[in-house]
Amino acid sequence: MSGATRDRPGAGLVPAAFADLVRDRPADEVLGALPDRAGLPRAVDGATWLDDLPGLVDRLLADWRLTVAGTSRHGECALVVPVRRQSGEAAALKVTWPHAESRHEHLALRAWDGRGAVRLLTADPVSSALLLEGLDADRCLRERPLLEACEVVGLLMRELDRPALPRVDTVAAKARRWAEQLTRPTPSVPRRLTEQAAATLPDLLADPGPPSLVHEDLHDLNVLAPLPGSADRGDWRAIDPKPVAGEWAYAVAPVVWNRAGEAARASNLRTHARLLADVVADAAGLDEDRVRAWTFVRLVLNAVWAAPFAPASDDFRARMIALAKAFTD
Repeated sequence: MSGATRDRPGAGLVPAAFADLVRDRPADEVLGALPDRAGLPRAVDGATWLDDLPGLVDRLLADWRLTVAGTSRHGECALVVPVRRQSGEAAALKVTWPHAESRHEHLALRAWDGRGAVRLLTADPVSSALLLEGLDADRCLRERPLLEACEVVGLLMRELDRPALPRVDTVAAKARRWAEQLTRPTPSVPRRLTEQAAATLPDLLADPGPPSLVHEDLHDLNVLAPLPGSADRGDWRAIDPKPVAGEWAYAVAPVVWNRAGEAARASNLRTHARLLADVVADAAGLDEDRVRAWTFVRLVLNAVWAAPFAPASDDFRARMIALAKAFTD
């Protein structure tokens, strides 16, 4: 290892596969258009962000007095570096490509304070950077039997449930935009599905009850086990929240679409897909009808959003349509 690499470890912490995912992205238009920019990261394209990322990681390591403790991991939008604090405590440095959905992650994690979710240790929102407690990245809920995983997700929803934060996006505001999208012709998505989804939305929004702080991307790939010896707060912790203000029935859909492969192989797709949603609903104490209705709407929306990216998105769109049909009467 050269002296420069030792002094500036950030240069060697960005996996090529992650750079390939991010490099060609344009700056996030939604983030850039937000009227209240205080405390928010700058909206930049992927290539510019990647150029700055090693230096940003180096600064965060120095400012937070961290030592790199393993190989970096990544998702679609974030680099995660295992580190140790000066105390020796295991932690994870997470740096996210700036986009609107991630801008309130630190607020949600602070509100949950480690109960049902990974604990936030400190944050630099302007840099889209978080320091999180260390979790066992090799023990993901996806490894557990399918119905057990669904039950765990439902129980985590119960644990995470608390009143919504005033600054996070609301499901109601999003749904008003979705209603307009569902009324546009989308030739590759059956019209009866888009019409039914558009007709379902007003009923769901009519009486949702007091809004909760909801993790809208909670599924078995976003749940990790604690490190050995630190299971005093339960056996599983949710990660990567995309917080919204709404009802938890809205949040069950990702459990279904992230298991689309198993559903496609099931002898009865309708029974299989509904069972997943029902197990989560039962464990979370949610109204089964509202869960099914929201799951249907979100599956149709996924198909609509995938349509412009054909042919690359054809398989995904077809899976979403098949799953959506499973939730029609």
